[in-house]
Amino acid sequence: MDYGNFVGFETIGNATLIAYDNKPILVTDPWLSGHAFFGSFGNSHEIPEAQRKSIFESLFVWLSHGHPDHIDALVLEKLHGKQILLPDHVGNRIRDELIEQGFRVQVLKNCEWVGLSKRVRVLCLSDYFQDAVLLIDINGRLVININDAADRAWGGTVKNIVRKYDKSYLLKFFGTGVGDMANFFDEFGKRVVPPSVKKKPLGRQIEFYTQLYGATDTIPFSSFHTYQRRDSCWANEYRSTIDELYDGFTDTKYKLHKPFARVNCSDDNLENIRPQQLERTPLDPIEFGDDWSQHLDSNDNKKIARYFHAIESLVDHINFINFVVGGKTTTIELSKKRFKRGITFETPRASLINAIEHEVFDDLLIGNFTKTILHGDWDLPSLHPYFTPYVARYSDNGRAKSKKEVAAYFEIYKARAPFAFMLHRFERESERRIRKFVGANTAALQIPKKLYLFLKRA
Repeated sequence: MDYGNFVGFETIGNATLIAYDNKPILVTDPWLSGHAFFGSFGNSHEIPEAQRKSIFESLFVWLSHGHPDHIDALVLEKLHGKQILLPDHVGNRIRDELIEQGFRVQVLKNCEWVGLSKRVRVLCLSDYFQDAVLLIDINGRLVININDAADRAWGGTVKNIVRKYDKSYLLKFFGTGVGDMANFFDEFGKRVVPPSVKKKPLGRQIEFYTQLYGATDTIPFSSFHTYQRRDSCWANEYRSTIDELYDGFTDTKYKLHKPFARVNCSDDNLENIRPQQLERTPLDPIEFGDDWSQHLDSNDNKKIARYFHAIESLVDHINFINFVVGGKTTTIELSKKRFKRGITFETPRASLINAIEHEVFDDLLIGNFTKTILHGDWDLPSLHPYFTPYVARYSDNGRAKSKKEVAAYFEIYKARAPFAFMLHRFERESERRIRKFVGANTAALQIPKKLYLFLKRA
């Protein structure tokens, strides 16, 4: 295709958008290598040659957050010389590491429009979970790139901006795939399926979020990967098919399009790209350096202990963490106070040590080959809110390890939108307390929650 007179955008791959103004101007989160999370993730569809070419010809590259299906190190090596655009994440880990590698980096100030070409401008909103949203104005049409972020105090701002546009496209993760850590087992070795992966009519979910943000059109986005390691392929059972995305979508006021689309922002014509779906053969973990029979040595144990003891807030929530590696158990004791909670991770040595040394523990969890057992008083079969936020978000990515650093970290995000931030935190804490009291899937929780979401959408 000749893009010489094309003003618009394309969606392709997992979470890649390419914006054009007679030439490729901007690409977001290009993931082309086909491997992420220690080889657990693979691309579900090919990226055609035309879009590959545009990715490497784009003038600007926006990276939403640090997960390897959004920041592909192999692709970045070929993008030296491009202007890298980043959200204003507290801690600046991605910025600092890219500058050290010689990249040209620009941090986008929170909630400020920045022009990239005559007809393309962007506005970035970052959140305390080290994720971000990018709003892209292309010739007077608005693209709402939420990728796989959740509303953490930026939703109201997005809705206010959307209201100013007659035409807007919501790009968001939709699906019931496991996404985050979901490889849970009980203490008797039986798999525990978290409520979040149980299949529901996805069209209703898409309809809700389209109405919530006020978009005129929705294109499913940021959910096109498959599990390819033999020890993580179990999760493919819970992935949604593209056909399931339309189950329950009935509101004719809004348009739900197929993923992988080309949108002309001069005449609003939309056509599908139709990339080929990739067939994948399960790969042996050894191809990614993971031998499940290897065990930890004394130096490994010291590294792991130093890593977790440095994250001070864990002491208030978790008593111990067990690591079962090569059939042998190592225990990291965090608190000797009255027992509340513990965790057992059964995982291969190579990926574990890689995650510890490079401070990317979330990659180990999202890969979903690590088996996890929760001990004690956990609200749900989930590592939230007592473990993952402190380890993966605030410490690894936000560089806030001590309690004092975490408090300062939150103050910065709070200062950006005080009322929205406090309301969001109140909502989350209220839901957690009610769920703990009445249960996760009871009418006593679901009825008031649905009423609140209805009012919020209205």
